Amino acid sequence: MKPVDLWRHEARRAGLPALLGPPVLAVLILLLATFGARLGSREENTRWMLMGALEMGVPLLAGVAAATLPGRDPVAELRLAIPHGYRPALLRRLAVTLGCTAACAVVVCAALMASGWWTFAYGGAAGQLVWLAPALWLAALGFFAAAALRSTAAATSLVAFVWTGEQLFSGALADNPAYRLLHLFATTSYGSNDWPVNRLFLLATAVPLAFGGWLLLGNTERVLRGEPE
Repeated sequence: MKPVDLWRHEARRAGLPALLGPPVLAVLILLLATFGARLGSREENTRWMLMGALEMGVPLLAGVAAATLPGRDPVAELRLAIPHGYRPALLRRLAVTLGCTAACAVVVCAALMASGWWTFAYGGAAGQLVWLAPALWLAALGFFAAAALRSTAAATSLVAFVWTGEQLFSGALADNPAYRLLHLFATTSYGSNDWPVNRLFLLATAVPLAFGGWLLLGNTERVLRGEPE
């Protein structure tokens, strides 16, 4: 199979919802940026919603997509027959999915910066960490959970639980130093205070999660067992 055909196949295996979600979200954000003020929304409210959709919406899509990828091969035995190996195939699917998400997020960031809606202290390349750090962290969590729990439903539920909990308890735990380091939505919750440290910590802690998922998926016995009954 040619490399182009291989990547095209993995894009199909990633699923249409995973590939359509990011552009749909991007269009909605851009529509809000264009018509929000005309619909009567206050400028500050519109700005917060735009940043919130970018910082919260993109990571949720990435996390759910990563959590569902390992479960897209229903027959466990077929996973070991995938050309070039099961884990590399999953990485290709993950690369296609996250690549689509990243491309849409970069376009949205550029549009917000160019239109004047972006007033956050960090812009340009550093500003991409608004969505990139939490997206990679939730994607790593979803990937690890899918490998560890061997259940798409459990993995996506865990991603949704963490995503929701981060919003519900951000105010109550605002003074907790450990929580501030791991808070996914620090941009819209706390502003620029300690923001670079928070973003770097998220990126650093995403690495062991992703590596743990990679190791678990290399266990042939676990792969053959498939999802628990």
